[in-house]
Amino acid sequence: MLPLWLALVTAAAAGLVLTLAFPAVAWWPAVFIAVPLALLSLIGRRAGAALLVGFVFGAALFFVNLSFTARYLGPIPWIALSTLEALLTAAMAIPLALAYRWMPRIAPGTYGRLIALPALVAGLWVAREELLGTFPYGGFPWARLGVTQASSPLAEVASWVGMSGLSFLIVFASAAALEYARGGRRRDLRRLLPAAAAIAALVLVPAFPTTAAGTIRVGSVQGNGPAGYFDTRAPYDVLRAQLSATAPIEHSRLDLLLWPEGGVDADPTANASVARTLAGLSERIDAPLLVSAVTKRGDEYFNSSLVWDVGADRPSQTYDKRHPVPFGEYVPDRDFWRPFAPDLIDLIGREYTPGTATPHVNVDGVGIGLAICFDVIYDDVIRDGALAGAQVYMFQTNNADFRGTDENLQQLAFARMRAVETGRAVVNLSTVGTSQVIAPDGSTIDQLPADQPGAMVTDVPLRTGLTPPVVLGDALQTLLGWGSVIALAAVGLIGRRRVRRQG
Repeated sequence: MLPLWLALVTAAAAGLVLTLAFPAVAWWPAVFIAVPLALLSLIGRRAGAALLVGFVFGAALFFVNLSFTARYLGPIPWIALSTLEALLTAAMAIPLALAYRWMPRIAPGTYGRLIALPALVAGLWVAREELLGTFPYGGFPWARLGVTQASSPLAEVASWVGMSGLSFLIVFASAAALEYARGGRRRDLRRLLPAAAAIAALVLVPAFPTTAAGTIRVGSVQGNGPAGYFDTRAPYDVLRAQLSATAPIEHSRLDLLLWPEGGVDADPTANASVARTLAGLSERIDAPLLVSAVTKRGDEYFNSSLVWDVGADRPSQTYDKRHPVPFGEYVPDRDFWRPFAPDLIDLIGREYTPGTATPHVNVDGVGIGLAICFDVIYDDVIRDGALAGAQVYMFQTNNADFRGTDENLQQLAFARMRAVETGRAVVNLSTVGTSQVIAPDGSTIDQLPADQPGAMVTDVPLRTGLTPPVVLGDALQTLLGWGSVIALAAVGLIGRRRVRRQG
């Protein structure tokens, strides 16, 4: 369709336009410009050219979208992560280009071009998102198309098909519209039906209904303490900031007091003074606490959520972060990577162990699903919480290392999509912001200004009932994503046999 030089320009434009769909700009219609441009740049490309075009698209997207990683640590982590994501994007551009070469050989008719081809392309796009979300070291599923729709009327579709299914429908609609545009003289309105049907599904499908089950009154405290990696602080400064910000709501009627990730900057399971402080706070408010701290068991460190019952001297329930951040909370293959950036690698002296507990706690009969910081971007954490009986989610996070960037808003978009996807309210609480209480439909119930200490007391709705993406779990993603890779192989095999027979 395009000469290589123009395809590279188009791919770069597609990546840059797609960044506009993510917060802070959050112009969600940008996906319907970016995706067709990205696909157009791959049509007719052979493997080597597709690899190059895919890399340019990925670099334009990720070098902008992940620029927050350079906020404190400088350019090396930003360049390394963005380059890795661009390389994986490039590798998965080859199957997309092959789909455009092979599918017309076995299905050259109207339905093949307008249904089968867009469906295969959409599935391969989902497979690319799955690859980025699982490889290497657990992956980094950050720039999914579905999350761009957090504030759009299309978000409710995720309650039926999850974020991967929403990505699939966006790409299907875009690819079908592109094929219609490529139809030349054959462009009659009937050929537009597949794209129109996908768009109608995106716009008209209401949210999957879950059942109201009362409310829980939550006090959420954003201490705005010196919680960043490079913040200057004395011992217990973060704890003091949390206590100070909690004071105005200590006499409120609460069912639970929530603090953010790292709100306790000492291990309360080993520090008797801190344990007494938490016990005293719980007694003053006459409600349990859900706090977060680094805990140590044996020689292992964990990033933990802790339920602290009224007057208790130890936590009654613990959840340890399931997906510690590689090169942020631990260093995989340290001996291999250290020579490349010894100063940065040596900054990470304490390695966190992945947790194995279910991300769910029970507080006075209310099931609470948990996620700690980047846990929120991993589907398994959210799904397991719902399956364990979560009626509400509470996400504890620390965005202090990304002050002044879009990271906190991009993470908040994930929290908003998780609310819609599961049909449950979410309390997303940060040390420094952005902290919000999000309704099951994705709207904002309550919020705190970023970079200021504050507290909110909110009656948070509870819900029961499981949405289809929770019930289906990995099956839907596997079918859409890796099922499409198998389908592409089958298409290639059938096409080759046909060519041999004709020869």
